[in-house]
Amino acid sequence: MMQKQDDRPDLLIVGCGVAGLSAAATALEAGLKTLNLERATPENFGGGSRWTEAYMRMKNDSEIADDFEEHFANHPGCNVDPNVLKAISSGSYDSWPPNVKAHPFPDPELVSRFADSVPETIRWLKGFGLKFEPQPIYLLTQNTSRIAAQGGGLALIERLRERVLELGGEIAYQTTAVDLIHDDLGAVQGVFALNARGERHALHAHAVILASGGFQGNQEMMTRYLGGKAANIRPVAPGGYYNRGEGIEMALRAGAAPAGEYGSYHAEPVDPRSLQAEAVIFIYPYGILVNRRGERFIDEAPGTVDAHYDNIARSFAEQPEGLVYVVFDSQVEDIPRWKTSIRSDVPPLEADTIEALAVLIDVPADALADTVQAFNAACPAGEAEFKPFDLDHQATSGIEPRKSHWSRPLKKGPFRAYPIISTACFTFGALKVSPDAEVLTKDGYPIRGLYAAGETVGIYHQVYNGSTSVLRGLVFGRIAASHVVRARQQKA
Repeated sequence: MMQKQDDRPDLLIVGCGVAGLSAAATALEAGLKTLNLERATPENFGGGSRWTEAYMRMKNDSEIADDFEEHFANHPGCNVDPNVLKAISSGSYDSWPPNVKAHPFPDPELVSRFADSVPETIRWLKGFGLKFEPQPIYLLTQNTSRIAAQGGGLALIERLRERVLELGGEIAYQTTAVDLIHDDLGAVQGVFALNARGERHALHAHAVILASGGFQGNQEMMTRYLGGKAANIRPVAPGGYYNRGEGIEMALRAGAAPAGEYGSYHAEPVDPRSLQAEAVIFIYPYGILVNRRGERFIDEAPGTVDAHYDNIARSFAEQPEGLVYVVFDSQVEDIPRWKTSIRSDVPPLEADTIEALAVLIDVPADALADTVQAFNAACPAGEAEFKPFDLDHQATSGIEPRKSHWSRPLKKGPFRAYPIISTACFTFGALKVSPDAEVLTKDGYPIRGLYAAGETVGIYHQVYNGSTSVLRGLVFGRIAASHVVRARQQKA
């Protein structure tokens, strides 16, 4: 894509998912000229946004969930320096030392800005026809409230793209940004990009927003940051393969501060046999999880599934070959709508005995039989009322690892099993931004002209704050674009 100097947009946005398109629409409504770069074809635009069901941690379409900010506060990263915590509590954001502003944890000002901006962002989206309401979910137990966009992420990006084009925005498909353009003082003035023929062009702009996702589609970066287990992890949906981390890498080369947990990712448990996107398997709290050796390795039910599946699914990548099985019996029929917790289109493996099931799933039959026998013996004695949707505290005893809830002996055939692997929805490691979505240097100062939104903003540590990622994209896309608008207006 060639560009003349007088064609320079006010805002160049790297990415065309919910973050990039919400940024473009916001800027266009204020009269700015925008250009979005999208590495995919028009038929496949949107990265991970295209495939998500777009759940949102909200009570309704005007109120966030009560635990929205609390969850971030409870997961700032391991062993945070108490001097950092003291600094953020002793004064306003502007008074924080530079090293604290650049700290990789999710600082409270950023989270507060995020939370406060959610209702207005949803109102804005409803203003051009999008609808939000409670939607059926595949999780049988939940510890928070959620709504979703009707039509999921696909509806969001299609309507946002329509809005962008209605307002005169431009989208360059099959165009991949690979590096930033700076002036002599380091301000960002555009990007170098490759077109579909691999030709490199300079695209200039007054400001740049990096909304290009994480690096779950880049095996080299996954291995660099997550180690050898990355070989066992794949993106949860086809759109994830477009997220290869160039936006993060080009900002880091420019001196940006990293943020979020680079050695971790948002994981989902998926049937590796299925051709479907996000073929999740969430029935495991009502059975046992075993690895290729036929051994249990984790507490299958430490609490509600929505609060713990992230950590549990990440553990699968550390097992032999990155492959595990959920084994359960016909007592699963006691659970109303249990099949909604399984989204694979491939049926389970099934046998009349545990030994026969072991042959089907190719694990040592003696080992699996011993594992089931030991588990059954460790389950609570007696016939307590089975309450599948409540934490029942029916825990195993005298066995490691312990199972905390819904511990019932596997005794009623036929017995079933699904293979499961760990898949990456998105990576946690990204860039540190200010409450205005400005990308910060390692010394805590904004890189002039450079912003980030969506997965390129690093705010997650330890565990994903469920149903906040789509909101992160929508909200920070608007925050970044609004700051660019103000800067352009002040300059004018």
